[in-house]
Amino acid sequence: MSTLEGKIVLLIGGSSGIGFAVAKASLLSFASHVVIASSSPQKVKDAVTRLEETISQKSLPGRATGYVVDAHDSAAIRALVTKVGEIDHLVWTSGEPLKIGFPNIDLDTVRNAFDVRFWGALVAAQSAKFKPGGSVTMTVGTVVVKPRPTWTVAAGVSGAVDAVARGLAVDLAPIRVNVISPGIVKTELWDTIPPAQKEKIWSQAEATLLVKHLCEPEEIAEAYLFVMKCGFITGQRLEVDGGFKYV
Repeated sequence: MSTLEGKIVLLIGGSSGIGFAVAKASLLSFASHVVIASSSPQKVKDAVTRLEETISQKSLPGRATGYVVDAHDSAAIRALVTKVGEIDHLVWTSGEPLKIGFPNIDLDTVRNAFDVRFWGALVAAQSAKFKPGGSVTMTVGTVVVKPRPTWTVAAGVSGAVDAVARGLAVDLAPIRVNVISPGIVKTELWDTIPPAQKEKIWSQAEATLLVKHLCEPEEIAEAYLFVMKCGFITGQRLEVDGGFKYV
């Protein structure tokens, strides 16, 4: 089976949630260097510590490095990818929580989501220096396929990322560009919701999904590893949603 042996992986948004799971999975797949970046110095420090513990416990050959970056700031993103240097794979999971409530929301206040999820990822893909066989993996959500009521803005942001990835697959070729579209994943993003309300949402979702369980970050990380390792996939959106679009 293919691994990431000898590969350098840069994950922007890699200090928690899906990004951290992909970082850990990359090391377990023998990546030589995993670089994570996010806006929180403490989260970056804690994430690197946990990755180093995994490296030590599993006697893995790779190493982990962390940087602080403001994903809203194009200049900061360019400086980061220049500092990191040549990479094999770029993974973008960073993003402001997608605001819902349309039409009763102030559209001027939700532009941050677009700045990070679309422009930030596009700047990183444009600026990064890839080794032969490299790839870019971006992240959207099931809203791109099946918008719910009041999710207009979230659908628009996800749709833009999905479309730009297909364009990048052409313009960056032979560097491969793909998109992962996760369903509900149990990450720290849910911690802002009161526990009782969160458990209710999760239980209702589990009952409707075809797989009858919610996704753990480690499960979704497998999809990211697949598109990094498979050299014959590009310009695709991989839906890892537990069957959400069928219910």
